[in-house]
Amino acid sequence: MTTTHRRIVFATLVLVTMAILSALLIFSISFNGISVAEWILIGCFLITLPWTVIGFWNAVIGFTLLRTTHNPARHVFPELGDIEGDEEITTSTAIAMCIRNEDVDQVARNLNAMIARLVASGNADKFHVYVLSDSSFEDVIEREGPVFDQLSKNWEGTMGVTYRRRPENPGFKAGNIRDFCERWGKNHDFMLTLDADSVMSASAILRLVRIMQDNEKLGILQSLVVGLPSDSGFTRAFQFGMRLGMKSYTIGSAWWQADCGPYWGHNALIRLKPFIDHCHLPKLSGNGPLSGWILSHDQVEAVYMRRAGYECRVLAEEGGSYEENPPHILEFIRRDLRWCHGNMQYFNLLNEPGLYLTSRIQLVLAILMFISAPAWMTFVSVATAGFLFPDLNIQFQAVGPGYTLFAIIMAMVFAPKIASFLDVLMTSKLRKQYGGTLAVIGSAFTETIFSMMLAPIMAVANTIFLFKLFVLRKAKGWVAQSRSVQALPTSVVASHLWPQMVFGAAGFATVISGGVHSVAGFLICLPVFVGPLLAIPFGVSSSSPAIGRIFAKLAFWQIPEEEVPTVIIRALDLPALAVRDEAVTARPRYTPLTTEQLLLIDAEIEHANGPIPEPVRIVA
Repeated sequence: MTTTHRRIVFATLVLVTMAILSALLIFSISFNGISVAEWILIGCFLITLPWTVIGFWNAVIGFTLLRTTHNPARHVFPELGDIEGDEEITTSTAIAMCIRNEDVDQVARNLNAMIARLVASGNADKFHVYVLSDSSFEDVIEREGPVFDQLSKNWEGTMGVTYRRRPENPGFKAGNIRDFCERWGKNHDFMLTLDADSVMSASAILRLVRIMQDNEKLGILQSLVVGLPSDSGFTRAFQFGMRLGMKSYTIGSAWWQADCGPYWGHNALIRLKPFIDHCHLPKLSGNGPLSGWILSHDQVEAVYMRRAGYECRVLAEEGGSYEENPPHILEFIRRDLRWCHGNMQYFNLLNEPGLYLTSRIQLVLAILMFISAPAWMTFVSVATAGFLFPDLNIQFQAVGPGYTLFAIIMAMVFAPKIASFLDVLMTSKLRKQYGGTLAVIGSAFTETIFSMMLAPIMAVANTIFLFKLFVLRKAKGWVAQSRSVQALPTSVVASHLWPQMVFGAAGFATVISGGVHSVAGFLICLPVFVGPLLAIPFGVSSSSPAIGRIFAKLAFWQIPEEEVPTVIIRALDLPALAVRDEAVTARPRYTPLTTEQLLLIDAEIEHANGPIPEPVRIVA
């Protein structure tokens, strides 16, 4: 089946499903005509529907490929079959890490581990590391120079390390990369983009390079990024759910997106010449919050690369590509709102000339991803108000079509996680990596509760932000991220999440006061308001390092890298691994590896399921 045929099939499935669900909603409320309030419900439902339906069919297709093909990633990207894994590296790659007011020592630790692995592979002369700083805090700036100068001296004569700081940061991260391209881009064939929390194994990096070397039309190759082991309760729950949902979802989306795949801004390999020639981002005109430098640069660069005739692909396989997820809910919200702001700027790019239809659809979906939050909140609020105010004339045919629709939507929302959950349970090796059958089932069940509480909290945050953005014309700037695990004080959480609590309290009071008369209606409405009502204790407790360590010891919300850490992860000395090792006496405790120990040739055991063999020394 060609890519065009796949897209036609996928579009048909999505549109037919949306039509059926929309008809079911209209049927459930139209038996006595359709009131103004009911038209509002229908409109909000239509806005939220695309992401739900697309996620469902991505999961169905992804799960089908996981269970019926030997290599799903190769099935959606056939050119992978041409790569043996031992091809000579003949190109030059710049490893570009963008930082802004980060923990300097942690960044140096990550880079040192990656450099050591590339040196061990024997390909160090084909790479050059660039630390691209946009830092503005004086204490951070003072620390950066000495630390990265020392890193450069440590690898002098083996691999080049260049540190550069911009005194100003026009263009934010995209401008940082553009500055690199203008200074050093002509010296390299490819660029591996990394964020400050990115870590990649040598085998993963070399695989990306070999694939791009073999395919001259490949402009961007995005690796499948997964979270690093964490001892934060919030992070563990979030990335366990993300890990389950992402696998089937990514394979399914890669099946139809194919050469119009996404770029997530980091842990991806880019062909430099077309990127320099065709992916320069415009500064959006005007004075409003959607003008100026583009925040969510990655997807725009992907559609520009595709417009230039180059493919953008996702390597839909796990292994060797990592990031750190936000350690608590406040940082998670802040990151999400920055993405929200950036995606809203895509309104100004929808009429860009020459874009592929698939690329335009991707920009629209990126907008809908966040617009769906206020649509959902409006739907819930109007529907709940309908129980209290009969004059709104909202009448559900609850028994039958109404509850059938609710059940279908819930199944679709959780379909990506259900699909990957079933794949884990049906594969003995995966069950062990995730902590065993009981741990997988318990983790999946509790993560579902976690997600159901988190979703409305995030929806309230996005709704407030979009109100400020479009109505009050206010926007937030690009600020440094907090990556350290820390217990949040109740006062701090309350100062940020009190709107969620007010929303939850109002809705909860409506539900329990008798506004919702049926038991089923009560059970449907309740979860929407419980999460926001408990947002403050939820935020405080999930940030607790003590709770996170307890879950780590119990192998709760465990990811495969905790069961058998790869060499690159062992080099990072992550607290989560130390906590886990203390609880598993049958497994030898992992200690941080020194640079000397890292200089081994072990590409074949990067993802091994056993202890590391005796070191093989590199002979100069």
